[in-house]
Amino acid sequence: ALCGQRPGRGAGGGRGAGARRGGGPMLLLLSIMLILWLYMFYSCAGSCAALPGLTPRGSAPPEESGPGEQRAAPAALSPISAFLNGSGSKRLPQAIIIGVKKGGTRALLEFLRVHPDVRAVGAEPHFFDRNYERGLAWYRDLMPRTLEGQITMEKTPSYFVTKEAPARISSMAKGTKLIVVVRDPVTRAISDYTQTLSKKPDIPTFESLTFKNRTTGLIDTSWSAIQIGIYAKHLENWLLYFPIGQILFVSGERLISDPAGELGRVQDFLGLKRIITDKHFYFNKTKGFPCLKKAEGSSKPHCLGKTKGRTHPDIDQEVVQRLRDFYRPFNMKFYQMTGQDFGWD
Repeated sequence: ALCGQRPGRGAGGGRGAGARRGGGPMLLLLSIMLILWLYMFYSCAGSCAALPGLTPRGSAPPEESGPGEQRAAPAALSPISAFLNGSGSKRLPQAIIIGVKKGGTRALLEFLRVHPDVRAVGAEPHFFDRNYERGLAWYRDLMPRTLEGQITMEKTPSYFVTKEAPARISSMAKGTKLIVVVRDPVTRAISDYTQTLSKKPDIPTFESLTFKNRTTGLIDTSWSAIQIGIYAKHLENWLLYFPIGQILFVSGERLISDPAGELGRVQDFLGLKRIITDKHFYFNKTKGFPCLKKAEGSSKPHCLGKTKGRTHPDIDQEVVQRLRDFYRPFNMKFYQMTGQDFGWD
């Protein structure tokens, strides 16, 4: 009987040892599952709560803003929440491309977005000219999420010619860095007209819109295509609120002929490491301007869309010369104000 019991105990002991040996991997598996569950729970706590209709049990849903009321600014994420969500927080822009229309602002923004420390809104917010009544919380909500050390940017070229914009931006943050892309005002006016012509083919000719009276040669400065190019006049308004050193003037012509050089100046102005260099660009002969070898978040070459680089209509050279004569004194004043000769004359 004693001999019959030993194998039983031995077999039982073997099974106990096997269970103990199998318990290690099982505990490891359960630990991994618990960590994954906790990660998903905390990630959802940061993001799922923001989804419509998802409110914590026992709490009231958020109140709708009444007419004229501003929504409260979204709370900044803690570093732990930012890490779990892989997002960061939304901030008001520290730098704004304020002008000018048809100067090369879209190209500059697309080039800057290659830099890992620049995050920018794609669409033009038009906050300081058309949507100011919506409030800063609305404006901040349009911004991309940024991590510590990254710069938030936006571009709306019409700010430069909007009388109220300087005071409004200064009210938001006096230290905001401003960038203005400028271009030969005559070429800019023709480009502006070309864009409008593509949308409204039945508009009057460029020549007829340029003059109040063709016989006397009086230029119609009320036409926006002409008025935008009087850069000195618009800059005077900005200098009432911002020192000249806080505004960077980028040459639209050099942005085409030497994009890396101009981007170097912009990166220095923004306090960024010079990461965007010659190796990022190639010249597209068909479009007539530089394109990116690799766009933001892509491994493929990228050129601006078909709305950029349109062929300009033929303009009467006498009209072009009269416009050059008209702009010359304003250009000279602009050169003096900025300390830069853009070589338009």
